[in-house]
Amino acid sequence: MKRLILLCAALLLPFVATATDVRRFEGEVMGTTWSVNAVMPEGTDPEYIRKGIQAEVDKVDLQMSTWKPQSDLSRFNNAPAGTWQVLPPEFFDVLTYALQLASSSGGAYDPTVGPLVNLWGFGPDRHPHDIPTPEAIAAAKQRVGWQRITLDPAGRRARQPGGVYVDLSSVAKGYSVDQVARWLDAQGVHAYLVEVGGELRAHGRKPDGSSWHVGIERPGAASAAAGVDQIERIISLDDRAIATSGDYRHFFETGGKVFSHHIDPRTGYPVKHRIASVSIIAADCMHADSLGTTMTVLGPEDGMAYATQHDIAVLFVIYGDNGFEERMSPAFAAAQKP
Repeated sequence: MKRLILLCAALLLPFVATATDVRRFEGEVMGTTWSVNAVMPEGTDPEYIRKGIQAEVDKVDLQMSTWKPQSDLSRFNNAPAGTWQVLPPEFFDVLTYALQLASSSGGAYDPTVGPLVNLWGFGPDRHPHDIPTPEAIAAAKQRVGWQRITLDPAGRRARQPGGVYVDLSSVAKGYSVDQVARWLDAQGVHAYLVEVGGELRAHGRKPDGSSWHVGIERPGAASAAAGVDQIERIISLDDRAIATSGDYRHFFETGGKVFSHHIDPRTGYPVKHRIASVSIIAADCMHADSLGTTMTVLGPEDGMAYATQHDIAVLFVIYGDNGFEERMSPAFAAAQKP
């Protein structure tokens, strides 16, 4: 997921009340940034909150990063064939969910897509963007397949069958948002807007009683902060999460053709749909993040059918003949109603 959902300008302004205070916290993680706008109960130590938020996102990064050789995910990916690996609770829960989504989506979402992502030059194994040969794609696909991973819930273990390379980049940021939200709840901070790399989750209300609002960036916009004409749609988040995925900032072009960073695990090739962006509203950010990738791979037709069947709130922004066109699922339309 890219940083395609931006905070509306009003949310960047501090609001001071008599008994409560909206504070903004910021930091870095996973090669991107995080921010939290929180209604602080009186007497709460801001530095304690900031450090706690950073610790939560760092924990997810250290467990699930493909960029860190010392991460638990890298340990699993590099484990010998046939070995069982005990995973931290958070990692195990995310992997379990990712495999369930892979099954439900018919493999359109697949956490083992890493070899193909790397082959096309979009993973941690950076190399010049070239179109891989059919032989190279076929070889990488031999290492892809969510069915190859076996889980042992009782022992919180996963079996490395050999050559499987799990990539959780399409769900880890969303999960870290949820982790921060849970931690804030535990600290007695019950009104907040949490953002990691553009994925957001809101809870409670601002001191004036209003909802948290976020703007979905119009595809191709340089910055939503440049003006309201750069905003595709403003969303009111009431105890919900939202994530947006798009191809117009992470792609490469060669021979007059554009290749998306979204790889279809079923074919081994970048998706060719006319999707500019996909936005998902869900109860938590782990689902919103991963479902955005799923919808992008499925495409507007199959994706809308899947979303309708599973009651998913999705907004597709499509490259139309006369500009951008919106298509929203019934659940997304319902989420827009006050």
